[in-house]
Amino acid sequence: MLIFRYDKTFEGLLTAIFDAYSIKRFPDILLAAEETPPLFYDEIITVVTDEERSNRVWKGLQKKLSASALTSLTTCWLSELPEIDLVLFSYIHKAIDAPRSIELNFGDPDVLELSKVWKKVNNERLRVMQFLRFQKAADGTYFAALKPLYNVISLVIPYLQDRFADQKWLLYDLKREYGYYHDLSTITEVHFEQKEGHLQSGFLDENIMDQDEKLFQKLWQTYFKAITIKERTNPKLHRQNLPIRFWKYLPEKRDNPLIHFKF
Repeated sequence: MLIFRYDKTFEGLLTAIFDAYSIKRFPDILLAAEETPPLFYDEIITVVTDEERSNRVWKGLQKKLSASALTSLTTCWLSELPEIDLVLFSYIHKAIDAPRSIELNFGDPDVLELSKVWKKVNNERLRVMQFLRFQKAADGTYFAALKPLYNVISLVIPYLQDRFADQKWLLYDLKREYGYYHDLSTITEVHFEQKEGHLQSGFLDENIMDQDEKLFQKLWQTYFKAITIKERTNPKLHRQNLPIRFWKYLPEKRDNPLIHFKF
């Protein structure tokens, strides 16, 4: 059993593929540096991420796969699912060796698995776009935070950049503790050493909130109360279309957890 250790980055995975072809040996297991190997194995090879080698693999894939298939690879990587790196490794290995594109060969288990993972990640991207709620801070910045199942906030940035180009905003992933800040001209990935209250709860404290924000949230809650028709509530369908895990980040749900939208 051959094990490759790498840094668990996508570039590191591509470098591992380059190294595997260089030595003509392919791993059975991919592990991070801190992960414990199984009790029995033959050899562990450490892969050092290298931009030049990973770029060569990517350029090779561009000749074998369509742009949409390449995008699906990076999207599946963001799922962070256990052993998704091994599935991607196997898929890329097959794609490189195949005489023609394998991306539509759903009889292959790796192709089928990646198509399922892509759908899950893309659905989560759409949910984030639907359910994120910006709150206006005193300095004029709009803040939104949530905990998506998958690492999808980078996939939401093009939508926000187009939809809110004239506003300063910060979208923050509470689970992975990073976000993206838009200052009207550029978008920057941000990390915070000190976690203020809103970086843990997802809601701005009143002392840093714009003076009108609390009023707007109250109006928003009142609006949803007004449109609710008790006789037409459908809790099961409501939870299906608006997963409960998002409720605590929605102003209209925060103080009214039992309100159900009209369907």
